[in-house]
Amino acid sequence: MSQIQEAVRKHYAAAATQASSTDSCCAGDDCGCTCGQVLEGTEIELAMPLSLGCGLPVKLADLHPGDVVVDLGSGAGLDALVSARAVGDTGHVYGVDMTDEMLALAEANRSKSGIANVSFLKGRIEQVPLPPASADVVISNCVINLSEDKGAVLREAFRVLKPGGRLAVADMVALREMPAVEPESWAACVAGAIAPDAYRELLEGAGFTEISIDLGGSDGLVASANVKARKP
Repeated sequence: MSQIQEAVRKHYAAAATQASSTDSCCAGDDCGCTCGQVLEGTEIELAMPLSLGCGLPVKLADLHPGDVVVDLGSGAGLDALVSARAVGDTGHVYGVDMTDEMLALAEANRSKSGIANVSFLKGRIEQVPLPPASADVVISNCVINLSEDKGAVLREAFRVLKPGGRLAVADMVALREMPAVEPESWAACVAGAIAPDAYRELLEGAGFTEISIDLGGSDGLVASANVKARKP
């Protein structure tokens, strides 16, 4: 791993161990964090809740029964479990995360919830451990900004999607140029954020069409964003 990847891994390993959501990727009080929101009405029991997101990609994705979903950077598994409930017994959700501690917490939450149609896989979002054209939907919640190679992440999302498949991502974007920072600051979901236009260019470069990037809460430096796109 690079220094940045290792710094991010250590940060989220510690967060999983502490089971605390105090260091979430929020840009402000109205940034649309999933904390306390993503589970409304789902009746999912959790061993230890932990949400470090910046939006509601499950709602953005408009999931349907039978959909196969990939959650990039699935963390404690909250979005994956809610997605699994939405797609029903005929669908399936794959959560991908590189942090052992988060995978253990996600599996504990899966076991506590009793939801069977979800699998958590160890892997990097730049190299998703799934075959091509295996998913109807790819979601992610405030994780792509943590990657040093966002182009690779989006190309992998495109690869695993079936033709006509949908991308639904909540992420942070930069509103102005980022200052030089230490690797540890990437875990705060600020240092790795890129401008919306740069995000769009990477999506187009990966092959996506029907791209929309809608900005939400902001602190003047970064903003939360809902990103949608489709594989032709």
